[in-house]
Amino acid sequence: MPENTCSGLSSDEARQRLAQYGPNAVIEEKPKNWLLFLHKFWAPVPWMLEGTLILEAILGRWPEAIIITLLLIFNGVLGFSQERKAQSALELLKERLRIQARACRDGQWQSIPAADLVPGDLVHVRVGDMVPADLHLSDGGILVDQSALTGESMPVERAAGDSLYSASVVRRGEASGEVTATGAKSYFGKTAELVRGAGAKSHLEELVLSIVRYLVMMDVILVAAILIYAAASHVPLAEILPFALILLVASVPVALPATFTLATAISSLHLVHRGVLVTRLAAVEEAAAMSDLCSDKTGTLTQNRLSLSQAKGWPGVEETELLKMAAIASDSATQDPIDLAVLRASVAQTPHLPDRQQFVPFDPATKRSEGVFMQDGASWRALKGSPQIIAKLCGNTDWEQATTDLAAGGARVLAVAAGPDGQPRFFGLLALADPIRPDAAQVVQQLQELGVQVRMVTGDSPQTAKNVATALGIMGSVCDGKALAEDCGVYAGVFPADKFHLVQGLQKKGRIVGMTGDGVNDAPALKQAEMGVAVESATDVAKAAASLVLTAPGLQGVLDAVVTGRRVYQRMLTYTLNKIVKVFQVALFLSLGFLLFRSFVVTPLLVLLLLFANDFVTMSLAEDNVRPSPKPDRWDIHTLVFSSLVVAFAWLIYIFAVYGVGRSLGLPLASVQTLDFLGLVFSGLANVFLVRERGHLWASVPGRFLLWASLADILVVGGLAAMGWLMAPLPMPIIVGLLLATMVYTLILDQIKVPLLRRLTSA
Repeated sequence: MPENTCSGLSSDEARQRLAQYGPNAVIEEKPKNWLLFLHKFWAPVPWMLEGTLILEAILGRWPEAIIITLLLIFNGVLGFSQERKAQSALELLKERLRIQARACRDGQWQSIPAADLVPGDLVHVRVGDMVPADLHLSDGGILVDQSALTGESMPVERAAGDSLYSASVVRRGEASGEVTATGAKSYFGKTAELVRGAGAKSHLEELVLSIVRYLVMMDVILVAAILIYAAASHVPLAEILPFALILLVASVPVALPATFTLATAISSLHLVHRGVLVTRLAAVEEAAAMSDLCSDKTGTLTQNRLSLSQAKGWPGVEETELLKMAAIASDSATQDPIDLAVLRASVAQTPHLPDRQQFVPFDPATKRSEGVFMQDGASWRALKGSPQIIAKLCGNTDWEQATTDLAAGGARVLAVAAGPDGQPRFFGLLALADPIRPDAAQVVQQLQELGVQVRMVTGDSPQTAKNVATALGIMGSVCDGKALAEDCGVYAGVFPADKFHLVQGLQKKGRIVGMTGDGVNDAPALKQAEMGVAVESATDVAKAAASLVLTAPGLQGVLDAVVTGRRVYQRMLTYTLNKIVKVFQVALFLSLGFLLFRSFVVTPLLVLLLLFANDFVTMSLAEDNVRPSPKPDRWDIHTLVFSSLVVAFAWLIYIFAVYGVGRSLGLPLASVQTLDFLGLVFSGLANVFLVRERGHLWASVPGRFLLWASLADILVVGGLAAMGWLMAPLPMPIIVGLLLATMVYTLILDQIKVPLLRRLTSA
C-alpha cells in the first residue's frame, strides 16, 4: 500500500484540468426518440404511400386517404416500438457500478469516481482493479491482463517506467503511476472512437428497394397504357385518375416492411430466452445470409483462464511430486493467474500439502516464487519460475529442448525445483495454456456444416493460433496480421485496426460477415460487420457496437441466431413471393380488365378491402412452421421476380375465368365485381399455402396462427358478400363453389410450382 501522504494534484488543479480535458469517459451520442420515429417514414415504401396519400387528399378521396394514413402509422409504430424495446434491454445490460479510483489529491490518498480523473493525477492500482486511465508507472510491479484491449491471452508484467492502458485488469501486485490520458484520448477511448465511423448497410433495405423498383416499373407501364387508352377512348381524366391511384396503392408492398419487422421482432424475443439479445433487428436477417464468421480467440473460443495443459516430470520424479512442489511455491492469496492454475491442477492429486513456513511471491527481478517447508527433519525450498532461471540454480543443462517442445503448442512454460536450502533439484516443467471453451469445437463444426466459414482472429502468435485452430477443427491456412487480404482460416498477430479492415476486405469480396468478440479492440469490427456478436464477458463498448449480445456463456447463441435467422428468411421468402405474385395478379387484372372490358372489374373500395383481407392476414407468416436452410441464404431478386411472374400468370388465368363465369351466369356488374373480389381473396390465401413450401404444399403443417387467420378471413369476406355489406350480395352456393374451385386449382398449380420454387432455395 502507498504511504498515507503523497505528492499529487490539489483539488483546484484537478477542477481546472477537468474543465480543460473533460470527464474520463467515452461519451456516447444517443439520437432523440422523435427523430428515430420520424426515420421510419423515410424509406422507399413510405415514400410511395406518402405520395399516394397526397394525391388522394388533393382529389378529396378521404376514406382512401385515411386508410393509407393508418397503414403508414401502423408500420412506423411497429418498427419503432420493437427497436426501442431492444435498445432499452441493452441499456439495462450496460448498467454497472461506478468505478472508483485511488488518487492522490491534496497530499492524501482518496477514493474518487474514475470519471473525475485528469492527466497528471497520481493513481495507485492493486490486485483486482480495473485500470481507470492510461498510466505511466513510477513505482511498483504488477501483472496485468490486457486481453480486452490487445487480444493477448497471457497476462504481461509491468514495472516502473512502463505504460499501463485503461480497462486492463491487475492480476498481481501493486503499483503507482501518473495519468497520461483520459476519456477519448486514452487507448480505450481511441479504440471506442473508431466505432463511430463503422457500420454496414442493411441488406434488408436493399432487398425492399429492389422489390419496390420492380413493382414500380410494372405499375408505371400499366398506368401509362391505361392513360393512353383513356385518351384514345375519350374517357374523362376525373374518372381514370382515381383508378390509376388505386392501381398504385394495390402495387405498393404496404405490409412488407411491417411484416419483416414483425418476423424479426418475434424471433428476437425467442432468442432472448436462449441468451441472445438482439440490438438491431436487421441482424436476424443478416444471420441467415452470414457466409463468414470472424471469431476472436481469447475469451470467445477459449476461456481466457490459464490452466495446466501438460506436466513433464524429470527422470525419477512422479507427476504427483512435481505438482506438489509447484503448489508449495504457489499461493491463492496473490490472485496470480499462474498460481491459481497450478493450485487447481494440484488439488486433485495432492490434496494435503505440508505446512509451509514461508512464502515468497513471484518477483519480476528474480523471475521465481518460493515456498519453504520441512521434509525429513530438514528445511526444504520449493521453487517455481522461468525455466532458464530455475535450470541455472539447479545446474541443469538439458532443459531447453523440452521447454521448446512444450512452448511449440503456444503454452507458457514454467520450471519447478525443490530440495534442501542451497541444494535444489530440477523436478520438471509445467505447460500452462488458455483452455478452449467446452462448446466451442461443436459450435464451430455445426456452423461449418451450415455453410459458414469460421475464421479465427487473434493477437497471439501463429503457433499458438494454429494449435487452437487445429483443436477446434477450423479449416484454412494460418496467416499473420500482414496478410489480411489473403483467404485464411486463421489470422494471428492481429491488432485492433486490423480486425476492422479484415471485415471490410471480406465485405468488398461480397461476403456477409459476422464477428464475435469481447474486448474494446473488437468494437469497430463488431459494428462494421453485418452481424457483430458481443460474447457474454464483453466490455460495454463491445456490447454497444454489436448487433447481437450473448448473455449466456459459450457460443451456442451464435448458432441459435443463424438457425433462427434462416427460419425468418424462409418465412419472409414465402411472404415476399406471395406479395409479388398478388401484386402482379391484381395489377394486371385491374388494368387488363379495364382495357379489355372498358369497365372496372373490381371497385376501388374493394381493392382497399383486399389489402386488409390478404396483406395483414399473411403477416401471420411471421410465426409459420418452417425448416431452416442448410446453407447461407441470399436473396436472388431476378429469380424471385421471374418465379413470381410464372405463378402470377397462372392465377391471372384463374381470376379471368372467375370473371367469365360471373358473366356467363348473367350476374349484374356489381355482383361480378363482388365475385372477382372473393376470387382475389381466396386465391391470395391459397397462394400463401402454395408458396410456403418449396416442395408440395402438404410437406409440412402450417403454423396455427396462419390456419386460424385464414379461416377467419374466409368467414369474414364470405359473410360480407352473403350479407351484401360494402359490396353487392352473392348467393351462398356461389361463394362455396368458388372456394372449392380455388382449392382444386391450387392443387393443380402445386405440380407446376415445385420445380420452379426449388431454384430459390437450397432447402
